[in-house]
Amino acid sequence: MQQFPTVVIGAGIVGVSTAIWLQRLGREVLLLDRDTPGQAASFGNSGLLAAWAVAPVTSPSLWREAPRYLVDPDGPLFMRWSHLPKMAPWMLKFLSHATDKGTRRIVDAISGLVGDTVEQHKSLVRGTALEHWVRDSKCGFAYPSLRAFEADHYSWDLKRQAGIKPTVLTGAEVREEEPILGPSIQCLAMIEGQGHITDPGGYVAALARYFEAQGGRLVRAEVTDMALEQGRIARIQTSVGSIDCEAAVLTAGIWSKDLMRKLGLSVPMEAERGYHVIYENPSAVPRNPLLMAEGKFGVNAMDMGLRFAGTVELGGHHAGPRQKPIEMIKRHVSRAFPDLTCSGTQEWMGFRPTPADSTPLIGEIGQSGIFAGFGHQHVGLTAGPKTGRLIAQIIAGNTPNFDMTAYDPNRFT
Repeated sequence: MQQFPTVVIGAGIVGVSTAIWLQRLGREVLLLDRDTPGQAASFGNSGLLAAWAVAPVTSPSLWREAPRYLVDPDGPLFMRWSHLPKMAPWMLKFLSHATDKGTRRIVDAISGLVGDTVEQHKSLVRGTALEHWVRDSKCGFAYPSLRAFEADHYSWDLKRQAGIKPTVLTGAEVREEEPILGPSIQCLAMIEGQGHITDPGGYVAALARYFEAQGGRLVRAEVTDMALEQGRIARIQTSVGSIDCEAAVLTAGIWSKDLMRKLGLSVPMEAERGYHVIYENPSAVPRNPLLMAEGKFGVNAMDMGLRFAGTVELGGHHAGPRQKPIEMIKRHVSRAFPDLTCSGTQEWMGFRPTPADSTPLIGEIGQSGIFAGFGHQHVGLTAGPKTGRLIAQIIAGNTPNFDMTAYDPNRFT
């Protein structure tokens, strides 16, 4: 009997990780993307392997903070108001989880995916020439004052429950730990055992080349439809022709939403538009990655410069970037890093796929042979290798030693 491949649709970190783990489990795999590997959200993120990233945007304080952020030009939240009518159903569901009970449910789900992120990335590249991509580091959360840190106690209580305990530095101790920071930062909460990538797009592209070198097939094409026979996936229709397959995995980030519609499924998912600014040839870099409490963006020294990445802009995944989030990041950078100079800047915008319940979709859709691996909102790079490993185990018929209930894509069917 002819063996058809498993087709993985989307060559970001989740898709490439899934393809590699399937390959290691003896499956024939075809990796499909309309772009080159490592683009979209996998290209422009902060590069942080964020085991600490358990607290969702939908905390109980969102009801109080969101209106203030929307009118504050230095706040981390922006809105394309023309998109609001289309986004309203999703937003109502999203806000319904901004309760203590909803937040703790999300924390429980996300903690399981991100807690061992550094080890999961190292496992993906162990024994290959790619080991150098995964760096160990600490991570510092920068606050204007100790009072501001203490006011953030709800988020830190959630982190502590997930095993993340900070060392809090104040005053002169801040400059001893991170000389790059200016006097506007008077408190630094440091956490150990974290990691980072110095070029996320390059990392994913290198993983894709490794996948090909091990015998995998990479095809650049756009998916136009999916054909089922007797309720199971039979072939993928693409811009370069039809591809017969045994199973299919949707790992196309926010674009998975459009593909799900072709199956008659409506997933309540919107794009949190994220931005970054790269300062080229910076005069200084932090010793470890940083998270800026004011502005809520990450700081990471990368191969191409010093990247400042973050913000949330609600506005769909079909419109282009705006300057207001970029200007906000630059204003915060000038205050927190007053002595920083550079030769120029690069700017970027991408889409974080955020389900209404802030929990990724991981697993088989019914008995269709189609598997979901998307919806990771702010933790795509962090959770990508583990997600890929879990999907590969399920497809290979191995039951993961991990409770998958929270991620079941059928909760939306």
